[in-house]
Amino acid sequence: MASSGGLLRHYGPAVALSAAVLVAVVAREGFGALAPVLLLAALEVTFSVDNAVVNSQTLAKMSRFWRGMFLTVGIAIAVFGVRLVLPVGLVAALSHDSVGDITDLALRHPGRYAERLEHVYPTIAAGGGIFLLMIGLRFFAKRREVRWFEAIEGPFGEPDQPWVVSLGGAALALALLAMVLAPGNTPALVAGFGGAGAFVAIRLLSERLSRPRPDGAAAVGAVGFVYLELLDASFSLDGVVAAFAVTRRVLLIAAGLGIGAVFVRAVTTHLLERQVLRDYRYLVHGAHYAILALAVVMILDVRFDPPPLAAGLAGVVVILAAFAHSVHHNRAKAAAAGRA
Repeated sequence: MASSGGLLRHYGPAVALSAAVLVAVVAREGFGALAPVLLLAALEVTFSVDNAVVNSQTLAKMSRFWRGMFLTVGIAIAVFGVRLVLPVGLVAALSHDSVGDITDLALRHPGRYAERLEHVYPTIAAGGGIFLLMIGLRFFAKRREVRWFEAIEGPFGEPDQPWVVSLGGAALALALLAMVLAPGNTPALVAGFGGAGAFVAIRLLSERLSRPRPDGAAAVGAVGFVYLELLDASFSLDGVVAAFAVTRRVLLIAAGLGIGAVFVRAVTTHLLERQVLRDYRYLVHGAHYAILALAVVMILDVRFDPPPLAAGLAGVVVILAAFAHSVHHNRAKAAAAGRA
């Protein structure tokens, strides 16, 4: 069991930063603003558990320096860049308005800003959905000794063709966008190609830099850092849109989601240090099933309107099931060892 000192080291900074944010929120908006901020923070943490699992898997391959960058610079990017600046920039670009005008709209007319964001979200969802789809497919298309659902993962993984499966899945998704979900919607299709291109670029660069070379460590760490930030952005954008169901006040949304993002980072490092992914063998599988669920919801969101929390709830259920099955496996293994 983790000691209180260990928990304080992992979660103490997150608690301190969150307390400072909450004090600032109360000072500016009053005590009535606490409820939506805390609710948004809880939703962000709950629906980003799969993100934390995948992040910790990637961080395990990175140097101490780049892990530190993820927990410092990465937090600033996650809180201010991804959850505040990025949506404003995307709305401005896709609606052909200036960033200043959209910023003014977000701060002074949040209801109208929410409508603009919802209008352009299908284009955003196309890119993020295909990016996440390729991540999930690539994981299951690699041959693995550990499989959670043999009937599903065996046929995908045994040929050991991750590029074929991930690119083929992206091609099918793009065809579905072009012919069914968004016929004639050029921005959505371009965004879909952009999501696929970002995944391919990151994977190719990572594979090339991972070859043994004396000067490659820093470059590999930089690619991993960029990959984690793109992953976080893909996970968070649907949450930014869903947050408007809680409140239309952009600063409160940024505060709540930002607090959640800080705690997700703390969970990530806790999973890494405690080697939870090693001890609970199906957690990574559960996280990638959750990624696929989110990808499908985002792609369908280009045309339809799935419940905003559907993917998040599905992800939580899958992660809990993976954890429970891992615990069952560990107990069965311990019992068998005791009988031997």
